[in-house]
Amino acid sequence: MIGVGAFGRNHTRVYSKLQAEGKVRLVGVVDPATSRADAVAREFGCKAFGSVDQMLVTHSEVQAASVAVPTVLHRSVAGALMEAGVDVLIEKPVAATLAEADELARIAAEHKRIAQVGHLERFNPAVRATLPVIRKPMFFEVHRLSEFSPRALDVDVVLDLMIHDLDIVLTFVKSEVKEIRAVGLPILSGKVDIANVRVEFESGCVANFTASRVSTERVRKLRFFQAGQYISIDYGRQDVLVFSVGGSGTPSVNPQIQVGKPPIVAEEPLLAEIKAFLQAVRERTTPVVPLEDGRKALKLGLEILEEIGRHAGRIGVRS
Repeated sequence: MIGVGAFGRNHTRVYSKLQAEGKVRLVGVVDPATSRADAVAREFGCKAFGSVDQMLVTHSEVQAASVAVPTVLHRSVAGALMEAGVDVLIEKPVAATLAEADELARIAAEHKRIAQVGHLERFNPAVRATLPVIRKPMFFEVHRLSEFSPRALDVDVVLDLMIHDLDIVLTFVKSEVKEIRAVGLPILSGKVDIANVRVEFESGCVANFTASRVSTERVRKLRFFQAGQYISIDYGRQDVLVFSVGGSGTPSVNPQIQVGKPPIVAEEPLLAEIKAFLQAVRERTTPVVPLEDGRKALKLGLEILEEIGRHAGRIGVRS
């Protein structure tokens, strides 16, 4: 486990659980903050290292690693691991720039490495249960709000929080972006902390996104409409409701509209994500979220930030 801040510790917890089940061997954790690395290593019964190089010199047999370092270090850390023959699960966003994302893809191809991007909501049971009912979505309304935290302030709210939903909508819509309109403001940090975005796709689908890390409540919901149906996903509750005109299901307030709940297989999303990564490593197969998908979400996120900057310039506020 490379980087054991709040989220890196969670990765370590899951690897420790899988080790107890005999499915992996957790070699150790790496963090330049050695006191933090030592504390996490003691908690989960593994070794602590101050750098990737130190870990690789001691344990050249390492096959796979999760990378949860600051985004600006993804290229150097994940790149060094892949060059050393290690498969990687890279936390989102995949990189700080498209050029760095492309460089990671080049390294992965050259060294024949498995590289998965940590778009966690792909593994949310509600999202997985929704995939079979998707036909042609035409309108999305997405809200992701959280209370302020000093975590992940190296990136704007678009690349910190909204990118989860950008990835999901891109996965559902499968269409090129036609137009972006966006507004965002810094509130408590030097980066954009709240943003509202309207994306129109070539298919005609329109998606509205709101993301905030300065809210007084925690909301993670995605709703979309397609012909004859309205689907509501609550990421937090890991629940999905499908409202359909006609067909089978439980009648709603309107007798013409039936309410259904697709079958959901409960599983912690991070556990499902790491298990999928390890399966791709063992079987040498394309991961569920390949680098290409991580790049697409990053590209859209960066284009949104550019539009936010243009909007700020037009109205004369600090971007």
